[in-house]
Amino acid sequence: MEDQKRPLRPGEPAPEFSLPAANLEGMFSLGSLRGRPFLIGFFRGLHCPFCRRQVVQLGAVQPALRAAGVETLAVINTPLERARMYFRYRPTPVMLLSDPDCLTHQAFGVPRGEFLPDGSSETPEWPYRGSMAEFAAARINPTGELPEPMNPMAANPVLNAKDGFEMDEADHAILASHPTQLAGHFLVDAAGVVAWVQIEALDGPNSISIFPTAAQIIAAVGRLER
Repeated sequence: MEDQKRPLRPGEPAPEFSLPAANLEGMFSLGSLRGRPFLIGFFRGLHCPFCRRQVVQLGAVQPALRAAGVETLAVINTPLERARMYFRYRPTPVMLLSDPDCLTHQAFGVPRGEFLPDGSSETPEWPYRGSMAEFAAARINPTGELPEPMNPMAANPVLNAKDGFEMDEADHAILASHPTQLAGHFLVDAAGVVAWVQIEALDGPNSISIFPTAAQIIAAVGRLER
């Protein structure tokens, strides 16, 4: 199985990136943000209802971050035109960047899981190499909206139906290509150095879709050196 880069840690430089914006015109890069601290969240595609909810939360906290001089970005694993169509009807103040290949997720070291084959003698190493049995046993209800804790893959269609969200061909293709991509949040200071990191579900699949709260994000921004 492919070895993955570990997540960036505080004190390490953010990698160069250049991605198209879904709710603005043009490309945005690390260089275009240089001199300004920013919070960047990496998410699965629009097929993930929990990721959609976290983008909404980032939109709610964005005014406080902007008042502190911090830009807010969300990188979504969705093709550009699909993302533009969705957010045309659900606008957000967060700068939305499209990365359908998860290349920037990988550059920042956000994990993507793989399942060991049945009967493998290899030791599971969550979140990179897990057992299908461990994932199948996971039960989540991070927002309290589900009737009961459910397996993550079973929870998605329930909330999508609740939201009236219909997956199109692009969503199905992204889910098939990147089914086990995790999410991550990185706060980067004005010099381009990582100051704070939160990676989804590092302690196991029962923590999938538990993201940092607005209070945790604001607290991290408050610790930035001015």
